[in-house]
Amino acid sequence: MITSGEQEPEAAPLVRPYVITNGRGLPENDQFNLITLVTASERRPPSHYDPEKLRLLDLCGGGYLSVAEIAGHLGLPIGIVKVLLSDLSTDGHLVTRAPAPPAQLVDVSVLQEVLDGLQARFG
Repeated sequence: MITSGEQEPEAAPLVRPYVITNGRGLPENDQFNLITLVTASERRPPSHYDPEKLRLLDLCGGGYLSVAEIAGHLGLPIGIVKVLLSDLSTDGHLVTRAPAPPAQLVDVSVLQEVLDGLQARFG
């Protein structure tokens, strides 16, 4: 029983993840991995979109985010986010980009020459 001055505890989400995707799983041609970068396109979403899709588009409107970041911000499982991303991408509302490639190993002698040059110039 909650007495005066106490606040009611925050309720758990009532919508189950499979309801968000209408029971669908990942498509066979899943193009999204955890580090795929996603942003919203300029195309305006229809008003009949689910709240989760609208939240996702709003989140991605600020620039590129990875799939993992999107799932974290939305508080949804990765699989659910991938289904939503796939739907939005198919409808032309998302732009995807491959993640930046890992840095190539640099020759230590080149780094040493740069360091020597900086030390000679700035002491």
